[in-house]
Amino acid sequence: MTTKARRFVLIPGAGGAGWYWSRVAAGLTGAGHCAIPVDLPGDDERSGLAEYRDIVLEHAVDGDVIVAQSLGAFTAGPVCEQITPSALVFVNAMIPMPGETAGQWWDNVGSLDARNAAADANGYSREFDLETYFLHDVGREIALEGEPYQRPESDRVFGEPCPFDAWPQVPIHVLAGADDRFFPVALQQRVARERLGLEAGVVPGGHLVALSNPTRIIDYLLEY
Repeated sequence: MTTKARRFVLIPGAGGAGWYWSRVAAGLTGAGHCAIPVDLPGDDERSGLAEYRDIVLEHAVDGDVIVAQSLGAFTAGPVCEQITPSALVFVNAMIPMPGETAGQWWDNVGSLDARNAAADANGYSREFDLETYFLHDVGREIALEGEPYQRPESDRVFGEPCPFDAWPQVPIHVLAGADDRFFPVALQQRVARERLGLEAGVVPGGHLVALSNPTRIIDYLLEY
Protein backbone atom coordinates (compact mmCIF):
# COMPACT_ATOMS: atom_id res chain seq x y z
CA MET A 1 0.00 0.00 0.00
CA THR A 2 1.33 3.39 -0.96
CA THR A 3 2.53 5.80 1.75
CA LYS A 4 3.04 8.93 -0.36
CA ALA A 5 0.15 11.38 -0.15
CA ARG A 6 -1.82 11.53 -3.39
CA ARG A 7 -4.78 13.43 -4.78
CA PHE A 8 -7.86 11.54 -5.93
CA VAL A 9 -10.53 13.31 -8.00
CA LEU A 10 -13.74 11.29 -7.82
CA ILE A 11 -16.26 11.67 -10.66
CA PRO A 12 -19.81 10.44 -10.00
CA GLY A 13 -22.18 8.69 -12.40
CA ALA A 14 -25.64 9.66 -13.62
CA GLY A 15 -27.23 12.43 -11.60
CA GLY A 16 -23.83 13.81 -10.66
CA ALA A 17 -24.07 13.45 -6.87
CA GLY A 18 -20.59 13.72 -5.43
CA TRP A 19 -22.07 12.34 -2.21
CA TYR A 20 -21.84 8.89 -3.81
CA TRP A 21 -18.09 8.96 -3.09
CA SER A 22 -18.47 10.16 0.52
CA ARG A 23 -17.32 6.97 2.22
CA VAL A 24 -14.44 6.37 -0.14
CA ALA A 25 -13.35 10.00 0.23
CA ALA A 26 -13.43 9.72 4.02
CA GLY A 27 -11.30 6.58 3.91
CA LEU A 28 -8.75 8.09 1.55
CA THR A 29 -8.53 11.23 3.66
CA GLY A 30 -8.16 9.17 6.80
CA ALA A 31 -5.22 7.39 5.17
CA GLY A 32 -3.47 10.73 4.63
CA HIS A 33 -4.49 11.46 1.05
CA CYS A 34 -6.53 14.23 -0.57
CA ALA A 35 -9.89 13.10 -1.95
CA ILE A 36 -12.14 15.42 -3.95
CA PRO A 37 -15.65 14.16 -4.79
CA VAL A 38 -16.92 16.38 -7.60
CA ASP A 39 -20.58 17.37 -7.77
CA LEU A 40 -21.99 17.65 -11.31
CA PRO A 41 -25.29 19.31 -12.36
CA GLY A 42 -26.85 16.12 -13.69
CA ASP A 43 -30.39 17.47 -13.93
CA ASP A 44 -29.43 20.72 -15.69
CA GLU A 45 -30.21 20.52 -19.43
CA ARG A 46 -27.96 23.54 -19.97
CA SER A 47 -24.93 21.50 -18.91
CA GLY A 48 -23.34 18.88 -21.12
CA LEU A 49 -20.08 16.97 -21.20
CA ALA A 50 -18.03 20.10 -21.86
CA GLU A 51 -19.51 21.75 -18.79
CA TYR A 52 -18.93 18.60 -16.73
CA ARG A 53 -15.31 18.57 -17.92
CA ASP A 54 -14.80 22.18 -16.93
CA ILE A 55 -16.26 21.60 -13.46
CA VAL A 56 -13.91 18.68 -12.86
CA LEU A 57 -10.99 20.74 -14.15
CA GLU A 58 -11.69 23.31 -11.45
CA HIS A 59 -10.50 20.64 -9.01
CA ALA A 60 -8.07 18.47 -11.01
CA VAL A 61 -4.43 19.05 -11.91
CA ASP A 62 -1.64 17.08 -13.57
CA GLY A 63 -0.62 14.09 -11.47
CA ASP A 64 -4.02 13.48 -9.87
CA VAL A 65 -5.64 10.06 -9.88
CA ILE A 66 -8.91 10.39 -11.79
CA VAL A 67 -11.60 7.94 -10.66
CA ALA A 68 -14.82 7.65 -12.66
CA GLN A 69 -18.00 5.78 -11.75
CA SER A 70 -20.49 4.55 -14.37
CA LEU A 71 -21.53 7.47 -16.65
CA GLY A 72 -18.64 9.45 -15.15
CA ALA A 73 -16.35 7.74 -17.66
CA PHE A 74 -17.84 10.04 -20.31
CA THR A 75 -16.53 12.99 -18.30
CA ALA A 76 -13.15 11.38 -17.61
CA GLY A 77 -12.33 11.23 -21.32
CA PRO A 78 -12.47 14.97 -22.00
CA VAL A 79 -10.86 15.73 -18.61
CA CYS A 80 -7.84 13.62 -19.56
CA GLU A 81 -7.50 15.58 -22.80
CA GLN A 82 -6.72 18.67 -20.69
CA ILE A 83 -4.55 17.26 -17.89
CA THR A 84 -2.23 14.29 -17.48
CA PRO A 85 -3.30 12.21 -14.50
CA SER A 86 -0.94 9.84 -12.73
CA ALA A 87 -3.58 7.12 -13.18
CA LEU A 88 -7.14 6.65 -14.38
CA VAL A 89 -9.49 4.26 -12.61
CA PHE A 90 -12.89 3.17 -13.88
CA VAL A 91 -15.44 1.76 -11.42
CA ASN A 92 -18.48 -0.04 -12.89
CA ALA A 93 -17.97 2.32 -15.78
CA MET A 94 -19.45 3.05 -19.20
CA ILE A 95 -16.07 3.14 -20.92
CA PRO A 96 -16.63 5.17 -24.13
CA MET A 97 -14.98 5.20 -27.50
CA PRO A 98 -14.01 8.65 -28.83
CA GLY A 99 -17.06 10.36 -30.30
CA GLU A 100 -19.52 7.81 -28.94
CA THR A 101 -22.62 9.04 -27.14
CA ALA A 102 -23.77 7.55 -23.87
CA GLY A 103 -27.06 6.79 -25.58
CA GLN A 104 -25.24 4.72 -28.21
CA TRP A 105 -23.10 2.92 -25.65
CA TRP A 106 -25.92 0.64 -24.45
CA ASP A 107 -26.48 -0.95 -27.86
CA ASN A 108 -22.84 -0.82 -28.90
CA VAL A 109 -21.73 -3.01 -25.98
CA GLY A 110 -24.90 -5.13 -25.74
CA SER A 111 -25.69 -3.83 -22.28
CA LEU A 112 -29.39 -4.70 -22.16
CA ASP A 113 -28.90 -8.24 -23.43
CA ALA A 114 -26.19 -8.81 -20.81
CA ARG A 115 -28.38 -7.37 -18.07
CA ASN A 116 -31.36 -9.53 -19.02
CA ALA A 117 -29.24 -12.66 -19.25
CA ALA A 118 -27.83 -12.02 -15.79
CA ALA A 119 -31.32 -11.44 -14.39
CA ASP A 120 -32.58 -14.73 -15.84
CA ALA A 121 -29.53 -16.65 -14.61
CA ASN A 122 -29.70 -15.23 -11.09
CA GLY A 123 -33.45 -15.19 -10.53
CA TYR A 124 -34.35 -11.52 -10.23
CA SER A 125 -36.64 -9.43 -12.41
CA ARG A 126 -35.64 -8.04 -15.78
CA GLU A 127 -37.78 -4.98 -15.00
CA PHE A 128 -35.60 -2.15 -13.76
CA ASP A 129 -36.20 -0.65 -10.35
CA LEU A 130 -33.80 1.02 -7.95
CA GLU A 131 -34.09 -1.57 -5.21
CA THR A 132 -33.33 -4.51 -7.49
CA TYR A 133 -30.57 -2.99 -9.60
CA PHE A 134 -28.90 -0.31 -7.48
CA LEU A 135 -29.74 -0.75 -3.80
CA HIS A 136 -29.87 -4.52 -3.34
CA ASP A 137 -26.60 -4.54 -1.39
CA VAL A 138 -26.65 -0.99 0.04
CA GLY A 139 -27.61 -0.66 3.70
CA ARG A 140 -30.99 0.94 4.34
CA GLU A 141 -29.52 3.75 6.45
CA ILE A 142 -27.05 4.63 3.70
CA ALA A 143 -29.79 4.60 1.07
CA LEU A 144 -31.92 6.95 3.18
CA GLU A 145 -28.95 9.24 3.76
CA GLY A 146 -28.44 9.49 0.02
CA GLU A 147 -32.02 10.28 -0.96
CA PRO A 148 -31.69 14.10 -0.68
CA TYR A 149 -28.72 14.03 -3.06
CA GLN A 150 -30.37 12.07 -5.84
CA ARG A 151 -31.40 13.75 -9.08
CA PRO A 152 -32.13 12.57 -12.61
CA GLU A 153 -29.63 12.79 -15.44
CA SER A 154 -30.42 15.15 -18.32
CA ASP A 155 -31.16 13.77 -21.76
CA ARG A 156 -28.59 16.15 -23.19
CA VAL A 157 -25.62 14.23 -21.80
CA PHE A 158 -26.84 10.95 -23.30
CA GLY A 159 -27.01 12.54 -26.75
CA GLU A 160 -23.62 14.28 -26.90
CA PRO A 161 -20.59 12.65 -28.56
CA CYS A 162 -17.83 12.16 -26.02
CA PRO A 163 -15.28 14.88 -26.90
CA PHE A 164 -11.93 13.15 -26.64
CA ASP A 165 -9.48 11.57 -29.09
CA ALA A 166 -7.72 8.90 -27.05
CA TRP A 167 -7.15 7.74 -23.50
CA PRO A 168 -4.00 9.11 -21.86
CA GLN A 169 -0.77 7.10 -21.89
CA VAL A 170 -0.88 6.55 -18.14
CA PRO A 171 -1.77 3.50 -16.02
CA ILE A 172 -5.46 2.71 -16.49
CA HIS A 173 -7.33 0.35 -14.20
CA VAL A 174 -10.83 -1.07 -14.49
CA LEU A 175 -12.71 -2.24 -11.41
CA ALA A 176 -15.99 -4.14 -11.60
CA GLY A 177 -18.41 -5.10 -8.87
CA ALA A 178 -18.94 -8.86 -8.84
CA ASP A 179 -22.58 -8.31 -7.90
CA ASP A 180 -23.37 -5.44 -10.27
CA ARG A 181 -26.81 -6.19 -11.74
CA PHE A 182 -26.91 -3.07 -13.92
CA PHE A 183 -23.62 -3.74 -15.70
CA PRO A 184 -22.98 -7.44 -15.04
CA VAL A 185 -19.35 -8.29 -14.36
CA ALA A 186 -18.95 -10.39 -17.52
CA LEU A 187 -20.07 -7.39 -19.60
CA GLN A 188 -17.60 -5.09 -17.87
CA GLN A 189 -14.77 -7.56 -18.33
CA ARG A 190 -15.52 -7.88 -22.04
CA VAL A 191 -15.75 -4.11 -22.56
CA ALA A 192 -12.43 -3.58 -20.74
CA ARG A 193 -10.74 -6.14 -22.98
CA GLU A 194 -12.28 -4.87 -26.21
CA ARG A 195 -11.86 -1.17 -25.60
CA LEU A 196 -8.73 -0.93 -23.46
CA GLY A 197 -7.01 -4.30 -23.79
CA LEU A 198 -7.20 -4.65 -20.01
CA GLU A 199 -8.41 -7.22 -17.53
CA ALA A 200 -10.87 -5.78 -15.05
CA GLY A 201 -10.28 -6.26 -11.36
CA VAL A 202 -13.28 -7.59 -9.47
CA VAL A 203 -14.43 -6.85 -5.92
CA PRO A 204 -17.59 -7.86 -4.07
CA GLY A 205 -20.36 -5.31 -4.52
CA GLY A 206 -23.11 -4.07 -6.80
CA HIS A 207 -23.36 -1.05 -9.06
CA LEU A 208 -23.04 1.35 -6.11
CA VAL A 209 -20.03 -0.47 -4.73
CA ALA A 210 -18.50 2.70 -3.28
CA LEU A 211 -21.46 2.72 -0.88
CA SER A 212 -21.87 -1.00 -0.29
CA ASN A 213 -18.18 -1.91 -0.04
CA PRO A 214 -16.10 1.28 0.27
CA THR A 215 -13.24 -0.43 2.08
CA ARG A 216 -12.43 -2.61 -0.93
CA ILE A 217 -12.54 0.42 -3.22
CA ILE A 218 -10.17 2.33 -0.93
CA ASP A 219 -7.77 -0.62 -0.74
CA TYR A 220 -7.86 -0.97 -4.54
CA LEU A 221 -7.10 2.71 -5.11
CA LEU A 222 -4.21 2.67 -2.67
CA GLU A 223 -2.55 -0.30 -4.35
CA TYR A 224 -1.37 1.87 -7.24
